Amino acid sequence: MLLLKTNRDTLLKPLQTVTGIVERRQTLPILSNVLIQQDNEKTTFLTTDLEIQIKTAAAKDASADQNFSLTVSAKKFQDILRSLTSNAEITLTRQDDHLQVKSGKSAFNLQILPAEDFPEIAQELDSEVSITLKQSEFKKLLHLVQFSVAQQDIRYYLNGLLLLVESKHLIAVGTDGHRLAYIATDLESDQKKQEVILPRKAVFELSKLLNDSEDPVKIEYFQNKVRFSFSDIILTSKIIDGKFPDYNRVIPTKNDKLFEIDRLIFLQALQRVSILSNQSEKFRGVRLVVSKDNLCILCKNNEQEEAQEELEIKYDHESIDISLNITYLLDLLNNVNSETVQCAFENANSSVLVTVPGNKEFKYIVMPMRI
Repeated sequence: MLLLKTNRDTLLKPLQTVTGIVERRQTLPILSNVLIQQDNEKTTFLTTDLEIQIKTAAAKDASADQNFSLTVSAKKFQDILRSLTSNAEITLTRQDDHLQVKSGKSAFNLQILPAEDFPEIAQELDSEVSITLKQSEFKKLLHLVQFSVAQQDIRYYLNGLLLLVESKHLIAVGTDGHRLAYIATDLESDQKKQEVILPRKAVFELSKLLNDSEDPVKIEYFQNKVRFSFSDIILTSKIIDGKFPDYNRVIPTKNDKLFEIDRLIFLQALQRVSILSNQSEKFRGVRLVVSKDNLCILCKNNEQEEAQEELEIKYDHESIDISLNITYLLDLLNNVNSETVQCAFENANSSVLVTVPGNKEFKYIVMPMRI
């Protein structure tokens, strides 16, 4: 039974959009599949891992004989399409419990699992809060905080990003308990306060799918999920149930000893000294010795090898000798795109506040280490 006839790219593009959340090994075999539905001349693709769901549609140049609904292995179908030449003509045919993908003299038979068994996340109609902003703006917001989100922390609420709507602001905060990144952006109108913890996987998938354009992204808050609609994509994510730490208590207010430094020069110096840091350790330390108009950067490893860099800065306060996780500094400097960054200290035992000159809405806080 002929289902669909189109070119490769018409199917591959939407398939690539939805396969990012599909895991190869699943407890439920059907979760490895993509749900493909043809309805009123529209072909949609949907995947889920039970926590996140992505749905998108193919371009309207596909020729379908009839409406249908089926599921096949997302990764295998994607690999098949990738192996074919660009713009190759593709024919999809159903043969009992198999989908035949045919192009020229190539034919592949994929196992079908029933569409009615596919566990879709229920879509609600009425959101508690709904906001719209530019995709590029939201993408930048996520980009500046996502690297601070914890990975597989026993404190499960740290394995996600705080996404807070408050008055005329959208605030994003990521922390792993040792560092914290904060960014805020303005909204067009006053909104009711609403906060959710968005899972790490959803954050990274959004960062990948959002465009650097002025096209809109609509964010809808529901009781236990958030929905993002943009560029013919609907991404729905369940939220992490928990209380996010009070970030306002973490942001230092007495850091009055500060210097500004060229971001690339600072980054390259840290990369050089990191060669002699303890590479095998999770927390790699670096000493920053700040004195009058001078920044000395030191790294030492277990073999008693040491690297040192000295940089000129404008600094006229008391000397500070502080140890920090070098990975946390590298993460920041690799992800911001400003020419300079500003580092502010209170003393050697207090958190360092790193900001970007000209952007009052971004703050990065790093706790000191004992090394």
